[in-house]
Amino acid sequence: MLRDDIASLRSEAAAALNDAADLAQLEQVSIKYLSRKGLVAGLFKQLGQASAEERPAIGQLLNELKQELEAHEASRKEALTPKAKGPAFDTTLPGRLPWIGSYHPLTIVMREIVDIFTRMGFRVADGPEIELVKYNFDMLNTPDWHPSRDESDTIYMPNGFVVRTETSPVQVRTMEKKDPPVRIISPGRVYRRDRPDATHSPMFHQCEGLYVDKGVTMAELKGTLLFFYRELFGHDTKLRFRPHFFPFTEPSAEVDVSCPFCHGTACRICKHTGWLEMGGCGMVDPNVLAGVGYDTEIYTGYAFGLGIDRIAMLRFGIPNIRLLTDNDVRFLSQFSGIMPR
Repeated sequence: MLRDDIASLRSEAAAALNDAADLAQLEQVSIKYLSRKGLVAGLFKQLGQASAEERPAIGQLLNELKQELEAHEASRKEALTPKAKGPAFDTTLPGRLPWIGSYHPLTIVMREIVDIFTRMGFRVADGPEIELVKYNFDMLNTPDWHPSRDESDTIYMPNGFVVRTETSPVQVRTMEKKDPPVRIISPGRVYRRDRPDATHSPMFHQCEGLYVDKGVTMAELKGTLLFFYRELFGHDTKLRFRPHFFPFTEPSAEVDVSCPFCHGTACRICKHTGWLEMGGCGMVDPNVLAGVGYDTEIYTGYAFGLGIDRIAMLRFGIPNIRLLTDNDVRFLSQFSGIMPR
């Protein structure tokens, strides 16, 4: 009879569930008895053979059997599942101290530059990075035909704006607002259409300097830069000027310093010349002074520019300029504890 089959299957399935030694065996028992084609499902198919009077009671017995075996399976599964031993972590270990942030190498160098020049009486001036063509080129005596105005070098924007290619426009804006004497530096980001590589970046940092007053000479310019680079690289640093051309200075010069690594004896960093090129300088062109309303018969001035990224690379031995902007914590953590001098 179907009732006897139900009782027999209950005992058989319960014994099989209890005998399962691991989860894999339990899965096989579950498939045999409780799957869609299992033995319990087979008894449900035989329900139609029972008489109409017995069918409700036998159907109830089958449902109870299925629920009982499913509960038994769940209990065995929980018993056979491996339990974690002890806490998930060792509570006796000391905690990890949070990583303390550090100054970015560019910040370290920029603060050193500002400190040196402010000790010489310069003040820091700032200006917009989205600049008018008027300030970026025209008022700096840069003619339309000059290569620096080509779209291959400069990022132009609509309505006469440009992404500044240097911080020199800050000098013009300052002179428009202030009568001489003017003694400023203008550190900040500048942008060019450069293809990124180990020594070039489309965004980098410059520091421009300007001093305008009565009787300013090239000798004062040389003395200022010599003091600056000796404070930065050491008091045995030497300086040399090489004639050059810049639209906004006349005369103009490129500034070289003796290599701080080999002290002028020649090494790989200075390409075995003993000198490192650091930037440009010169006496402010009278056209620039006249453009802001200064009397060129009374006032003269000098201007200079230097690359902050280049100085940072030399100071810390950084081989690739892209490391300065990759925000790689592994690289930046090397500067933990280094403070501006």
